[in-house]
Amino acid sequence: MEPGLSPPNPPYAMLFYPSCPSKLRLLTTPSQSLKETFAAKLPGELEKVKKLRKDYGSKVVGEVTLDQVYGGARGIKALVWEGSVLDSEEGIRFRGKTIPECQELLPKAPGGEEPLPEGLFWLLLTGEVPTEEQVRGLSADWAARSDVPAFITDLIDRCPSDLHPMAQFSLAVTALEHESAFAKAYAKGINKKEYWSYTFEDSMDLIAKLPTIAAKIYRNVFKDGKVAAIEKDKDYGYNLANLLGFGGNKDFVELMRLYLTIHSDHEGGNVSAHTTHLVGSALSSPMLSLAAGLNGLAGPLHGLANQEVLNWLQQMKKAVGDDLSDKAITDYLWSTLNSGRVVPGYGHAVLRKTDPRYVSQREFALRKLPDDPMFKLVSQVYKIAPGVLTEHGKTKNPYPNVDAHSGVLLQYYGLTEANYYTVLFGVSRALGVLPQLIIDRALGAPIERPKSFSTDAYAKLVGATL
Repeated sequence: MEPGLSPPNPPYAMLFYPSCPSKLRLLTTPSQSLKETFAAKLPGELEKVKKLRKDYGSKVVGEVTLDQVYGGARGIKALVWEGSVLDSEEGIRFRGKTIPECQELLPKAPGGEEPLPEGLFWLLLTGEVPTEEQVRGLSADWAARSDVPAFITDLIDRCPSDLHPMAQFSLAVTALEHESAFAKAYAKGINKKEYWSYTFEDSMDLIAKLPTIAAKIYRNVFKDGKVAAIEKDKDYGYNLANLLGFGGNKDFVELMRLYLTIHSDHEGGNVSAHTTHLVGSALSSPMLSLAAGLNGLAGPLHGLANQEVLNWLQQMKKAVGDDLSDKAITDYLWSTLNSGRVVPGYGHAVLRKTDPRYVSQREFALRKLPDDPMFKLVSQVYKIAPGVLTEHGKTKNPYPNVDAHSGVLLQYYGLTEANYYTVLFGVSRALGVLPQLIIDRALGAPIERPKSFSTDAYAKLVGATL
């Protein structure tokens, strides 16, 4: 235990392994550092929200137009999300920090180049940049919690190989409800002030098990079904890469650390984040809440987009061959647009500049694979597409988003099964949505229930005659 920290809180510590004191200490000593950091900040956060609502609760923060109502609630200010805010010009900020700042400030593995996702999880939950010691402790805690129940492995093994990997992933996460400390404690009756603590423990257990579950699906569907064991002294990104079968490639390990970090959180209004928050507001467990979010992530307008980008790029490569001239790329872009399709990976609901997540992946590629033919193609599209899309005039943001690049990097290192990519996105997204779920329960967030009207009722509200 770190100097100055009090012993683990017995009611929560003993909840998990009362018959195994040595394992109990292994599990709780590192996690208490994060848990106590959050608990220490909680009274101040509660007071801040209480004062804000008391002094400004009646203040109008925006207006809602009928176009927004019928346009998917786009831009309506209606959610609280502490971890990140998306600025149309600067891109995503995690607790106020840009991606380059996170790459600089967050701890790295010994000799590593990219930030560890454990550090981002800590930052998203507490608002503080953790120390190296704290991140090492969190890595060890997740590794200690990583054992997956046998019935979950059996469940995945029983899935037909042609069942989409995301459906298998969601199924396994849903089944982990059997292990939910929150659900069991709630059934017995607990004080509302304790909700966050059980949500925290469930979230930690869930995150810890995701690499093994994700790797089991990958190895079953695409390989020999065999999955390596979690290495207890290694970090989260390394273990995910190793379980997938790529642990021997240090650059792929670094890519996984970067991928997990930059794909984790993107405000609370996207489908996977909002769905997790919404289902959680009904006091569903973190397992059920995340599974619901994963089902949203599986859609082609959300997490499946990077797979669509890669398919489009591969089709372009077949069409243009080795001709990466400006004219060849321009002609192909126009052929895509003139056929009524969009250029996948370009445009964003909020951003009006190049996505910083795209930039971080491009910089990685420039260091690691500058001569790769597919990366050269991506670079040419990056050079040409904004001008074509601007001339086309139907895209508010003619610049690339994160999906325009990630598939090419994964392909380069041999993870070529694009049908699987959204599962990796799902592992990462858990790191972003579960901190907010803990915060929701800590702040006593109510069940979400906006008001709806029929079209006739809206017409009446705006004075229209239909």
